[in-house]
Parts: sequence; C-alpha cells; structure tokens
Amino acid sequence: MPLRVNNNIAAINAGRHLNANNRNLGVRLERLASGLRINRASDDAAGLSVREGLRAELSGLRVNVKNAEQATNLLQTAEGSLNEINSIMIRMHELATQSANTTVTNTNRVGIQAEFTALTNEIDRIAGSTTYNTQVLLHGYGNTVDDASTAVAESNVSGVNNIRLSGAQSGTYTFVDDDATDSLITLGNGTVTQTIDVSTLLSGDSVASGTQIVANFDRLGINVTLAGDNVMLDDDGAQIGAYTDGLLDTQTIIVAESTGGKFQIGPTNSAANRIEVDIADMRATGAPLNLGSSNVSSMAAAQDAMDTIRIAITRVSEQRGEIGAVQNRLGFTIAYTQNEIENIQASEAAISDADIADEVSSFTRAQILSQAATAMLAQANVMPQNALALMQ
Repeated sequence: MPLRVNNNIAAINAGRHLNANNRNLGVRLERLASGLRINRASDDAAGLSVREGLRAELSGLRVNVKNAEQATNLLQTAEGSLNEINSIMIRMHELATQSANTTVTNTNRVGIQAEFTALTNEIDRIAGSTTYNTQVLLHGYGNTVDDASTAVAESNVSGVNNIRLSGAQSGTYTFVDDDATDSLITLGNGTVTQTIDVSTLLSGDSVASGTQIVANFDRLGINVTLAGDNVMLDDDGAQIGAYTDGLLDTQTIIVAESTGGKFQIGPTNSAANRIEVDIADMRATGAPLNLGSSNVSSMAAAQDAMDTIRIAITRVSEQRGEIGAVQNRLGFTIAYTQNEIENIQASEAAISDADIADEVSSFTRAQILSQAATAMLAQANVMPQNALALMQ
C-alpha cells in the first residue's frame, strides 16, 4: 500500500467496519432490551406483516373468551330465576290440586286463591326483575327500537335523544301529548298504557337548556331521554331538536322483536362466530305459560288450572334445557378458543420474540469487533506520521 497523507485508506476502512459493528451492536442492545426480534419494519418487513395479523387475531380471540364467559354468566342468571319460577309453579299445582278436592269448601278456596294470585304475580315480578347489565332476560330480551320509529326518525321535532328498552314487548307504542300545559306524557301499545308527570323535570314547559331528562315508562319497559336546547347539535353546531311539552303527541316507538341474545364468540363477522339464544316470555301472563287466566276459586277452575300448570312447568323445563345446551356450547367454545390462543401465540412468538441466547452471542461478538475496530482505527490514524520520517 502506498504511503499517503491526504487520504488514509486504512483509517477509512477501519472506520467503515467500526460503524457497521456499532450498528450491529445497537440492534443487539435494542433486541435484548425489548425482548423482541422485530422492533421496526426494517428488522423483518414480511415478518412484521404476519405478526400484526396474528396479534389482531389474538386480540379478538381473547375478547371472545371474555364474551363467552359473560354470556355464560347471563344465561346462569336467567336459569337461576327460571328455577325459582319452576318451584313457584309446583306450589301452584299443589294449590290447584288441593282446591280441586271436595273436602275443601268455597270459603277455603278464597284463601287458596289469594295465595295462587300472589304466586302468579310473583312469577311476573321475577320475570321483570331478572336482569343482566340492565337487560331484562325473561321477557323482551334482545328487542330493539326500529329506525322507522317517528320519535327517533323525527327527533328534530320530538326532542327524543335516546330510547332504552328494558323488557319492552314488540309492537307499536304511540305517545299522547296533546296538552302543552299539563306536563303529562302517555305512552301505550293498545294493551298497556302508562301516563307519567314530568312537571318536576321540566323548566317551565320545556327541558332546561344544556340538560336532558329521562321519562321512565317502567310498566312498559321503555326509557325515553328528552333533550333541551344546545344538546342535540349538528356538525356545524346548529340546534337539531329539543323537547317542549306537547311535541311528542302521535309520535311512535316501534319495538322490533328479536330472536334473543347474540353472543360474538369468534374474531370475524360471520354466522359461524356467533351463538344465538332465544329466551321466551316467561311471565305467568305471557303466551308460553298462559297462567294469567288460571284460578282455583272453584273446583272446575282448579281442575283446569292443574292441566295448564303442568304444561307451563314443561315449557319452563324446556326453556331451561335450551339455556343449558347453550351454556355447554359456550363451555366448549371457551376451551377450544383458549387452545387456539395458545397455538397462535406460539406462532407470533416464533416470529416476533428475540432468541436471547443467540442475541447475547451476537451482542458479545459485535462488542468485541467494535472494540477491535476502534483500536485498529487508532492505529490507522498513526500510519501517516511515518511520512515525517522520510522528510527528516
């Protein structure tokens, strides 16, 4: 190699190797610090793409397990209440059997009927109060508000900001709010009607600006949120609806009947990743049990009630069996999903995680080479000084 002063090729070469060793050393330090082989796309562009897809799938699967566990809890809540309803109906059957006997007088039957009526009411109360996350489970479960409801579609007129159902039966509910001075709102579906007084919630004849009130039609299972000024605004900040007494008149709420609950137990939007459960109307006055007209006030009525109650007990048992079958499905779902999570996580780890033993070895190698390159660069920088010896 010629002896040069202006360009020290040996130093340039040593410096190039030093920079490469330092970059390699930095990569090893980063991987050992993070525990990941891929910290940025440049580490492994193809591997990063695969890893992010696996991570997204894993995230969905973990939520699916939680969904399945919560669905199991929901069904256990419903099944527990049905167990009590079954016990009540067994007692009602005892009362009907007792009343059907000629050893009992009509005077005795008055007391028997009193208990029979109380038990019928208790079945309805249990069905209405069995809830999970505010959702009534034993009647109207899964029902939704149809978009065709004028109270929703014409919220700029009605001032309705939200409608929440809590066991409402399917059908069309119509408001009567024709007097703009009485603060009374009536809602009914032709079978059940409820009137509530909102005078204590209003400011004058309207909802106070910037606030909302809730008109709770608890007998119907419908909560209606009414907005004041400056609550419902469009993207430009313009007022698009506010409630004043009288605006709800003739407005409708259409409650659409649902097949029941839908449990998302898979990571994609497909029928195979959902389980549906249908919980029928388990009120005593509902169509499946049909106990609303049963009584034990006479021998003949008690005899008829015995058959009706036996059918109702069978229907409750069938509903419990259907719920139990879905619970078993959810149990298997949790088991196979957890196995799927384990194996996908292993694949993600193989792509993403750093091999610590290999990285430590590579780190040590890079560290030694970096130190050696630094030493050689120092030696290369001394070489041009040999030119001074020729000048002496």
